[in-house]
Amino acid sequence: MQRYEYKVVPAPKKGTKAKGVKTPEGRFSLTIEHVLNEMGAEGWEYQRAELLPSEERVGLTGSTTNWRNVLVFRRAVETEVPDNEAVAFLTPPDADDTPLARPIPGPETSAPDEQVTAPARIAQEHDDPPLTLKPAPEAPEPEADSKPDKTKQDS
Repeated sequence: MQRYEYKVVPAPKKGTKAKGVKTPEGRFSLTIEHVLNEMGAEGWEYQRAELLPSEERVGLTGSTTNWRNVLVFRRAVETEVPDNEAVAFLTPPDADDTPLARPIPGPETSAPDEQVTAPARIAQEHDDPPLTLKPAPEAPEPEADSKPDKTKQDS
């Protein structure tokens, strides 16, 4: 089983000037290309770019979250782990001497035909459920003919 070590470096924030490169995009791309080639020359293989949060202090008591761009590289470690050690590392250990909980004995019955009865109720039974929704009393409607209409009278 192959093992790797990883290296995370901050991604460049701006491009560097170079002869023949005029645009900001070109300068930035060239800067990233230099970082990737330098790390590759040291044996690091590029994996990915990540945008990760970084909580930092502001003032005496405050903090803020800044987002950081980083480049992730890996390379193989020279010492290779034999497969049997890797399997032993990934499998759970055998049963050890850790004491386990003991089962609590249940009611002893002499015959399997015996019926187990539930204990008696503690509370009294109620006719109504614990919460009832009762409709609000209806208000009587005013009679239409009882009050005279106040309309403009002819003079």
